[in-house]
Amino acid sequence: MTDQPQPSTPAAPDLFTWEFASDPYPAYAWLREHSPVHRTRLPSGVEAWLVTRYADAKQTLADHRLSKNPAHHAEPAHAKGKTGIPGERKAELMTHLLNIDPPDHTRLRRLVSKAFTPRRVAEFAPRVQELTDRLIDGFAQKGSADLIHEFAFPLPIYAICDLLGVPREDQDDFRDWAGMMIRHQGGPRGGVARSVKKMRGYLADLIHRKREALPAEPAPGEDLISGLIRASDHGEHLTENEAAAMAFILLFAGFETTVNLIGNGTYALLTHPEQRERLQRSLAAHDTALLETGVEELLRYDGPVELATWRFATEPLTIGGQRIAAGDPVLVVLAAADRDPERFTDPDVLDLSRRDNQHLGYGHGIHYCLGAPLARLEGQTALATLLTRLPDLRLAVDPAELRWRGGLIMRGLRTLPVEFAPAKSDETSAL
Repeated sequence: MTDQPQPSTPAAPDLFTWEFASDPYPAYAWLREHSPVHRTRLPSGVEAWLVTRYADAKQTLADHRLSKNPAHHAEPAHAKGKTGIPGERKAELMTHLLNIDPPDHTRLRRLVSKAFTPRRVAEFAPRVQELTDRLIDGFAQKGSADLIHEFAFPLPIYAICDLLGVPREDQDDFRDWAGMMIRHQGGPRGGVARSVKKMRGYLADLIHRKREALPAEPAPGEDLISGLIRASDHGEHLTENEAAAMAFILLFAGFETTVNLIGNGTYALLTHPEQRERLQRSLAAHDTALLETGVEELLRYDGPVELATWRFATEPLTIGGQRIAAGDPVLVVLAAADRDPERFTDPDVLDLSRRDNQHLGYGHGIHYCLGAPLARLEGQTALATLLTRLPDLRLAVDPAELRWRGGLIMRGLRTLPVEFAPAKSDETSAL
C-alpha cells in the first residue's frame, strides 16, 4: 500500500492589491481558516500582524498590553510617516485619542464624551436632516449624481464642523482639506501632509479666537471647541496642542467613517434589491425598526473601517496561539472578524433584520468609537431620505467598474454614480 499524498494548504492570497481592494472577503476567509494571526509586509514596508477571527479580534481590541502610542513601535516607522496619519507629527497633532493610552486617554475622552451623548445627538438630528435634504436638493432635478462627492462626503463634513463650532463661512475650506486627505492616493505628492498642516494652523487660530470671545457661562448646546477651551480654563490642563489635536481627530475620524458608511451602505442596498425593497416598504409604513437593525447590518457586512487603527505590543504576548514580540505592530481586521462564521450565521449574507449582531465595526473596549451615535444618526438619516425621496435610485455603471480607495484602515468607494427619475422643481425641500 503506497502512501497517499497529503493535501497541501493552498498558497496565501495576495493582499493589498487593487483586486483585493475590490473584494477582500475571500482573502480574509482564507486567513481566518489557515493563518488567523498572520504576519505580513504592508504596502508601506512595515511588517505587522493581522488578527482576523472574531474572538481573537475582540480580545485584542481590549488588551491593555497593546498600546496606541507609536513610541512603543520597535521600528522608527511612525517618524517616517509609515504608520498613523500622514503629517500629524510635523503638525504637532499627535496627542489625540488614537495615539494615547490611559490615563491621558481617559482624561481627554471624558472631556469630549458629553458632546456625543444620546441626548446631544438627538438634539442634533434636525440639523442632520436639514443638511441631508439640502444636499439631495442639489442634484434631485438632474436625474443623476455621484453619491460620494455630492452627498456622502459633504454631509458628515458639514455636520462635524457644526458640532465643533467651525463658522459656516469657513466650512468649505474644511471640505477642501478633508477632500485632499480622503483622496490622497490620487492627489499630488505630499498633499495630505499639506492639508493637515493647513488644518492645524486654522484650528490653532480658531481656538485662540474662541477663547478671546468665550462668554462667562456656556450657552445650551455649546460647540465642542468652546467646551474644550472652557474645560482647559477650569483646571483640566488641556494644552492648546491637545485641544487642536482633539478637534483634528474628531474631524478626521468623524467624517471618513461616515462617508464610507453611507457610500458602502447605499452600494450594498443597490446590489441587494430584495433587502432594499424591504427597507423601502418599512420606511413607507413609518416603521424605523428595520432601518435601525439595517444600519447595524451594513456596518457588519461591508463596514467603513476595514482594519482597526494601529496597536503596538508593550511586552511579549500570545494572540490566537501566535507569539507576538514586544514592539510589533498589531492590526485587527474588523472586516474579517465581522464575517467570521464562528460568530455570525451566514456571515456573507446581507440580512437587514439580523438581530444577534454584536459587530466590531466601531471597535471594542476603551477605544470604542466615540462618535458612533452621531455616525449612526447620519447613516440612518442619509439612507432613509435617499430611499424615500429617490425611490427608483439605481447604479449608473456596472459594479465591476467601481473603484475602491486604496488604503490600509478605511474601506470606501471612490465614486458611486447613480441615476433616478428627476424630481420636479416643486418636489425639492424648502429650506
